[in-house]
Amino acid sequence: MIKKILLFLLCPLLLMLALAYALIEYQVRQPLVLAEDTLLTVKPGTHAGSFSRLLVKKGWLDTRFYLRNYIRLHPSLAGLKAGTYQVEAGMSSLALVHRLVQGKEHQFSVTFIEGSTFKQWLELLAKQPRLKQSLTGLSLKQIAAQLSLEAENPEGWFFPETYAYTSGTSDLVILARAHKKMRNTLDELWRQRAENLPYRSPYQALIMASIIEKETRQLAEQPLIASVFINRLHKGMRLQTDPTVIYGLGERYKGDIKRSHLREKTAYNTYRINGLPPTPIAMPGYTSLKAALNPASSDYFYFVSKGDGFHVFSKTLAQHNRAVSRYQLGKH
Repeated sequence: MIKKILLFLLCPLLLMLALAYALIEYQVRQPLVLAEDTLLTVKPGTHAGSFSRLLVKKGWLDTRFYLRNYIRLHPSLAGLKAGTYQVEAGMSSLALVHRLVQGKEHQFSVTFIEGSTFKQWLELLAKQPRLKQSLTGLSLKQIAAQLSLEAENPEGWFFPETYAYTSGTSDLVILARAHKKMRNTLDELWRQRAENLPYRSPYQALIMASIIEKETRQLAEQPLIASVFINRLHKGMRLQTDPTVIYGLGERYKGDIKRSHLREKTAYNTYRINGLPPTPIAMPGYTSLKAALNPASSDYFYFVSKGDGFHVFSKTLAQHNRAVSRYQLGKH
């Protein structure tokens, strides 16, 4: 009889507990009061109580009762990881807690384009509000030392592409990743290089690739551009390429190259120096690196822009002069 009485009393209690749990689970699976996707930064040391209080303060939850008690019933959800997270409209508080427990922080990104210079990279990195800025005020030599680069000028040593990162990542970390990818890519292509190239080291190939990158945006032309410069080096001719002159002028370049610029003997004026300039002049992409190490086979020694993004290639100076007359001077 006593057992029946206890069972009679216990059943309603169990039913009430089951209903209470069902209500809590229902509530934590409801969408947050959020009109659009947003970012949420969770500080170190945040626990279930303070986190649920934060959601109420933001107006995303009406009450923290259900979420706080659900986490109490599921201790594995108590380990919230600090970071910056993406919160989508329609997301539930439970789904958000799972994201924090897994530490799936939002990935920001920064994109570096082929042909950009190291100076432009630094300017772009400085504009990323979620990056930790550690390079401000450092010289090129100091930055190179931070990255354990042998060259004092880091130009050319970073692979241009899109890099993802979490909030608080150091700008130096992004550069280290880009440098590692450039070094690995260059080493791989160096092992696969064509024979009889006029380079003494992979670094010289990197310099050449940067010049090719700045000379044309047409990927199909890059192997031909490479062949012209390599033919010139083999023959002992100067490269005579405008992008190196522009790089050497630095801040003095105002949009046009003057005759005085071409006469000025600088380390980067390939109208006045023999061989390659001392460093790359930009960040070359994969196709220009490949072109520098596997150029087309040609008898071309000259090329001139047609004004439409493409070039005319010539074998002799007489042919080149006619092309210049037609496409640069407007004579037919």
